Amino acid sequence: MVVDIISQANILILIIVILLSSLISLRLGMAVAIIELILGAIFGNLGILHPEDWMTLLATFGGILLTFMAGTEIDTQVMREKYKESFLIGFFSFLTPFIGVLLFTYFVAGWNIQAALIAGIALSTTSLAVVYSVLLETKLPDANLAKTLLAATFVTDMTTVIVLSILFLKPDLYTVLFVVISIAVIIIASKYSHHIFNHEKLKNKVIEPEIKYVFLLLVIFMFFAAIGNSEAVLPAFILGLLMSKQLAKVKNLMVRLRTVSYAVITPIFFIVGGLKISFSLILASLGLFIILFGLKILTKFIGVYFLANKYIKNGSMYFTLLMSTGLTFGTIASLFGLNAGYIDQVQYSVLIGVVVSSAIIPTFVATKWFLPRHSEDMIE
Repeated sequence: MVVDIISQANILILIIVILLSSLISLRLGMAVAIIELILGAIFGNLGILHPEDWMTLLATFGGILLTFMAGTEIDTQVMREKYKESFLIGFFSFLTPFIGVLLFTYFVAGWNIQAALIAGIALSTTSLAVVYSVLLETKLPDANLAKTLLAATFVTDMTTVIVLSILFLKPDLYTVLFVVISIAVIIIASKYSHHIFNHEKLKNKVIEPEIKYVFLLLVIFMFFAAIGNSEAVLPAFILGLLMSKQLAKVKNLMVRLRTVSYAVITPIFFIVGGLKISFSLILASLGLFIILFGLKILTKFIGVYFLANKYIKNGSMYFTLLMSTGLTFGTIASLFGLNAGYIDQVQYSVLIGVVVSSAIIPTFVATKWFLPRHSEDMIE
C-alpha cells in the first residue's frame, strides 16, 4: 500500500514537472529540454522526485524516439552534398575531447587507463536528442545549417559507439542477433512502410495505428539491444534517415508523432537525465568537476569552431555550442564504465554531472546569445 502511494505520488509530481517545464519554457523563451533537465536535477536532489524502473524505461524509449525523429529530419541530398563538412566536424568533435580528457584524467587526475578511456569517451559525445529538440523549437534562417548540424552530430555519436565497442565491448551471439535483427528491420521497414503510411484504412485515424507501428519498430530495437548488451539509438537513427522520404510525404503523421512524443515521452527522458545529477557528490569533487566541464567545452571548441567557421558563414559559434552538448551516449558510456567496474561511484557522478551540465549550459548560451538571425545562406 505504501509503495503504491509513493508510485502514485511520483506520477503526480512527474506530470507537474512536465507541465511546469512547458510553462517556464514559454515564459523565458528557452528550449523546454533545458528546463526539464534543470527541474529534474532540482526535484531529484531535493528528494521530491525519485526515479523508478518504469520512468527509466520510458526515458530510454524517449531517447530512442528522439533519435529516430532526428534521423527523419536529415535531408539525404544535403547529407551527400555536405558529407565533407559533416564528417570533418563530427569526427574532430569526438577526437579532441577524447584525447584531451583521456590525457588529463590519466596523467593529472591519476585515474587508471580504463577509467580515463571511459571519461574520454563519455565527454567526447554530442547529444543528438538535445540538438534535435532545440532545433525543433528554434526557427533557424537556414534549414541547411540545422541539417548539417544533425549530420555532424550523428558522425560524432557513431564514432563514440565504434570506439567504445572496439575498446571495451565483447560481442557474443546475442550481439550478433541484435545486429542481424536491426538490419532486417531497417531494410524491411524502409522498403515497405509506405504501405502502412498510405493505406486508406489506416491514415489519419484517431487510434493512430501509424504511430503505434513506429513505436513497435523502435521497441523491437530496444528489446534486442537489451538482449545483446548493445544500444538501440544508432539503428533507430538509421531507420529514421532511410524513412525520411516516406515520412516527408505524410507531414500530418510527423506532426502527430511530435505531439504525442513531446507531450509526455520525451519530457521524461530529459527529466530522468536531470535526476542523475547528485549535487552532493559533485560538491565533494567540485574542483575536478569544474576542470572536466571546462576541458570538455574547450576541446569541443578546438575541434569544432575552426572547421565550423571555415564552412559556415554565420552561426559557427551557435554550431560549436550545440556540438558541445552531451547526454544520451555520455550517460551510456558512464553507466557502462560503472557497471563494468572501470570507474567508481564518485567518478561516475562527476562524469554524469559534466555530461548533463553540458546539455544545459552550452544550449542556454547558444540559444540566448548566439542564435543565427540573418536570412542569407550560412553553409558554403
